[in-house]
Amino acid sequence: MYPGAFLETHPDKPAVIMGGSGFTQTFAQLDAAANQLSHLLRAAGVNPGDHVAICMENHDRYLEIVWGCHYAGAVYTCASSRLTSGELTYILNDCNAKVFITSHYKADQAAEIVAGTPGVGLRLMLDGTIDGYDAYESVVADQPTNPLPGERIAGTDMLYSSGTTGQPKGVSREFVANPLETTANGVSPLLTLLFGVNNDSVYLSPAPFYHAAPLRFCMAAQQVGCTVVAMEHFDPEQYLQLVERHRATVSQVVPTMFVRMLKLPEETRTKYDVSSLQCVIHAAAPCPVPVKQQMIEWFGPIIHEYYAGTEGNGFVYCNSTQWLAHPGTVGTPIGCVLHICGDEGEELPQGESGTIYFEGGAQFEYHNDAEKTKTSRHPTQPWSTLGDVGYLDADNFLYLTDRKAYMIISGGVNIYPQESENVLVTHAKVVDVAVFGVPNDDFGEEVKAVVQPVTMPESDEEAAALARELIAFCRSQLADVKCPRSIDFREELPRHPTGKLYKRLLKDEYWKAAGRSI
Repeated sequence: MYPGAFLETHPDKPAVIMGGSGFTQTFAQLDAAANQLSHLLRAAGVNPGDHVAICMENHDRYLEIVWGCHYAGAVYTCASSRLTSGELTYILNDCNAKVFITSHYKADQAAEIVAGTPGVGLRLMLDGTIDGYDAYESVVADQPTNPLPGERIAGTDMLYSSGTTGQPKGVSREFVANPLETTANGVSPLLTLLFGVNNDSVYLSPAPFYHAAPLRFCMAAQQVGCTVVAMEHFDPEQYLQLVERHRATVSQVVPTMFVRMLKLPEETRTKYDVSSLQCVIHAAAPCPVPVKQQMIEWFGPIIHEYYAGTEGNGFVYCNSTQWLAHPGTVGTPIGCVLHICGDEGEELPQGESGTIYFEGGAQFEYHNDAEKTKTSRHPTQPWSTLGDVGYLDADNFLYLTDRKAYMIISGGVNIYPQESENVLVTHAKVVDVAVFGVPNDDFGEEVKAVVQPVTMPESDEEAAALARELIAFCRSQLADVKCPRSIDFREELPRHPTGKLYKRLLKDEYWKAAGRSI
């Protein structure tokens, strides 16, 4: 399905409403705009399987652009608007983009990357233009609003990893020329069968469009025929306002959004009617047990969780009832088999942590990186991993321990920092926290925490007192060895809007300061 499939049933129904600007685009308007862009792309030499790159904020016209690429059969790469110019240049060249679409919000960076991306034949900019770029609005306005002639081929995405543990890599699958009219987004069956979404649903999306889950779920929601309400930026109170205003029925969030909603004053939290919500989905990062318990108490047993990746190689799921029976789990596998393996690839006993491998999921490769693709595979079996560590209980429910890349080895003891992060973030004086290993001459590594406090300490004495309080709080719930030996404070942590923490940046900073390499 696609937006144009609803022209006979509900052409004037909103397909997208932007929560901040109020911009509204009906299904008929979305389809017409997507048709126009598809004509422009074809005229620019973009044929099915060719690549288009997009980099901009959650713009009013973002979804029409993605659908235009999809209608043209393009492989579209939605790049993070937070990338450096070097990272964006790398991605445009790596995916061999023929067309690049951005906004005037990114004008400075757009100018910087022109010289380094000679393979881009057409550059488009919304809300104004600069040298080297054509005005998106005027060039698409000259195109017809009717569909491309002949059988249309469905496009697909090729998204890049967030780069939390290294340079971003494109998740690539073989391009198959499937007809647009009958090809569904892979997320559509999940929305309808697992989460109960239908064309009467209102889907609230608070995350950046360029990330895999928001992009795919928003497009899938529109394929089902329901309205997408999208936030330009996440704000906890505005999220609650939009639920009430639009009577949102389904939404997808990340655990940091739960944390920030729970830290609102009680009078703010209870001010808004959220009773319209029938399903709230969360993913992208482990959720601390107390946080999820409080959210279920607040929203009701409508919280659903899944564990999966952009790679699409497996899917693990649980609803509130299952989670309450197995607190801390991310669910049980659906359509795949899980294997927990040691460093040599051997399968480990139940309850023991190891690398999580998926059997039976979709096949993928990391674009132009055979070595990274190889490291994602089991040494002897046709299984693949996202690099996460976890264990299975007696009922085959999975528990995430951490990413393997973040494991701390201190005095020969393996420490997974997610445990102490999950504890510290529940402290009333903490907004956000990152825990990682720093050099220690005696033990190899020691546990360090960097905290974003509710209120920054005004003196070294206040900072030291708060650090002692937080360390004691952590030690009241975890073994000493798992808790930070020292804590530093920052105004803000380098967290991706999708919820992922750029822990690599912090870890690199501390290791370089110590004159050591990781």
